[in-house]
Amino acid sequence: DNKSAIALCCNNVQHSRSKHIDIRYFIKEQVENGAIELYFFNTEYQLADLFTKSLGRDRIESLINKLGMRSFTPESLKQLTNEVDE
Repeated sequence: DNKSAIALCCNNVQHSRSKHIDIRYFIKEQVENGAIELYFFNTEYQLADLFTKSLGRDRIESLINKLGMRSFTPESLKQLTNEVDE
């Protein structure tokens, strides 16, 4: 009934439109084989949010700390640069 779905099924070429389907089945297969385990993480522990979402300053600082990263002010960066040059 759906010509696009039929075309995707009959064409062996990888398309960006169907890539998510391949990934989903790959992950499902790996879980079934015991190669990987999937876990739920509450939003408080979603460290990737730092790179994918617009966040407030407090949330950014919290995630930076959890990732073991450091946040520098322009002044502290200048000081570090001067120490390296010396």
